Amino acid sequence: MLEKIKDYNDFKKLTLDEIKELPEEIRKLIIDVVSKNGGHLASSLGVVELTLALGYVFDFRKDKIVWDVGHQCYTYKIITDRKDKFHTLRQLNGIAGFPSIKESPFDYFGTGHSGTSISATTGFAIGRDLKEENRKLIAVIGDGSLTSGIALEGLNFAGHIDRDMIIILNDNEMSISKNVGALSKYLSKLMRAKLSLKLREDIKKTLTSIPAFGDSLLKIAKHAETTFKGFILPPGIIFEELGLTYIGPIDGHDIDELTETFENIKFLEKPIIVHVITKKGKGYDLAEENPEKFHGIGKFKIETGESLSKKNKLTFTQVFSKSIIKLAEKNEKIIGITAAMPSGTGLEEFGKKFPDRIIDVGICEQHGVTFAAGLSLEGFIPVVAIYSTFLQRAYDMIIHDVCLQNLHVVFAIDRAGIVGEDGATHHGLFDIAYLRHIPNMTIMLPKDENELQHMIYTAIEKLKTSVAVRYPRGYGEGVKLDNKFKEIPVGKAEIIQEGNDLCIISAGTVFHEVKNAIKELDYSIELINLRFVKPLDKDLFLEKLPKFKKVIVIEEGIVQGGAGSAILEFCAKNDILDFEKFKIIGIDDKFVPHGKQNELRELNNLTADRIKKIIEEVVNGTG
Repeated sequence: MLEKIKDYNDFKKLTLDEIKELPEEIRKLIIDVVSKNGGHLASSLGVVELTLALGYVFDFRKDKIVWDVGHQCYTYKIITDRKDKFHTLRQLNGIAGFPSIKESPFDYFGTGHSGTSISATTGFAIGRDLKEENRKLIAVIGDGSLTSGIALEGLNFAGHIDRDMIIILNDNEMSISKNVGALSKYLSKLMRAKLSLKLREDIKKTLTSIPAFGDSLLKIAKHAETTFKGFILPPGIIFEELGLTYIGPIDGHDIDELTETFENIKFLEKPIIVHVITKKGKGYDLAEENPEKFHGIGKFKIETGESLSKKNKLTFTQVFSKSIIKLAEKNEKIIGITAAMPSGTGLEEFGKKFPDRIIDVGICEQHGVTFAAGLSLEGFIPVVAIYSTFLQRAYDMIIHDVCLQNLHVVFAIDRAGIVGEDGATHHGLFDIAYLRHIPNMTIMLPKDENELQHMIYTAIEKLKTSVAVRYPRGYGEGVKLDNKFKEIPVGKAEIIQEGNDLCIISAGTVFHEVKNAIKELDYSIELINLRFVKPLDKDLFLEKLPKFKKVIVIEEGIVQGGAGSAILEFCAKNDILDFEKFKIIGIDDKFVPHGKQNELRELNNLTADRIKKIIEEVVNGTG
């Protein structure tokens, strides 16, 4: 049946019975492509029927849909003109793993971080009504994303503006007991029936039309309905109180039930929330059994689920995990904090060993940082392990709640730099720039996994201020890890080799590309491992930089406000350098697309070959 679909126009020609044949074929295609390319498997498998039902009842050529986070959009991409390109998923110049307004007119809003769909849809609603257009607006948000602050703000605002919009709550975790579930399903069936919904609207109009007593009678009726539903169906009460009409829960894998529900609510011109129960990983036993593992996964064997990207090296995340466990065995004040990602950040093993000392705050990075500030004031050492791109969400809290009070909070910033196939929303390119200017913040950049463990030790045991340690996604260089922790002198860079022709300052794990680049060059090169963006090694730079006419800073982050900018500012303040001879290699004022890490580094001059070429150009005066 999937062969009949070349574009969305073909999909809209299918009968409902034909659409019912699609889920198995679509799941097979998704599993096949993700097994080769990697991707977000379990979440996309869980919404196949939901996506097809939405596509059947609504018209995506005019009705707008916003996928929260967006990693569940694979079926949507397949039926909206991208089936023939789906094999390029997450590859360089291929289709993205998330919705992107640059990729397709069907992607109405670009997403990649959680909680944004409801707020964006309210914006669409106001805009539509101001233009007096006729279109339905749909936000699809998962139960996990609903915990984020912006999602709750969006819900509150949606009820306040009382505009025509539909919010699909994709619930793949809540379990409902048989008795309550059966009765709830019966009640929700009555509530979602078109006649019943129209009856409720008619009763409201009739009551409010009664002179003097109408409003009072309506309040009594609403109170009676709320009391009854509150006894039988607690989930809906919260949404109803916010001004949303609650419908559900319904089976998210029953296309008949889904389409019937959507057909019945299309006529309502008010904010509606439809509670849909789905199973993450649906249709692939291994993903159903272990949805967390298959949430975001690299290449794997379909038959066994075994990863095809294993290496005999530790990842930076694993080194962080081992380091914090080792330190926590001797220091009971260490508390690990994660925002719904204990596995991804390496805190899962920490939590198994110290179950009372790991706090998962959910997808609430802002809350997590301020929570850490409170813990710090109680004398604990909170270690906030968050991906670089997600820590951006807590920027205000880092400034006001942590740094302004000069609290000892350790930020373990994972996925710093180029992340890879997840693309622009997930690259960790801005952390140096958005942290460097904050008073009381120390920023460390390890050159390899061994230096990382020593920086974690230094940050936790030797510092009493706010400190961030940034490290990349993926495997380290395989360097030997020291058996004992070593303190790294705060604000001191490391001279790797001395030279006379030019000075290269390497910031972070790009060090090994730099080291490989200069091996084949017949120049006298001074190589410095920066280690600290803040505070800078001022004494070293005052001594060394005036000696060189050519200085190159290399970093895997945005150039504006980055490590090179910090050194340039220092040089300007101290009048010690000819700025025409100063060069920064990094990401220059752009968003980086999706693709393999090595491909993206090649495009941005961060591989050994590219760095070597630039050094030669600088020395020869052509670069």
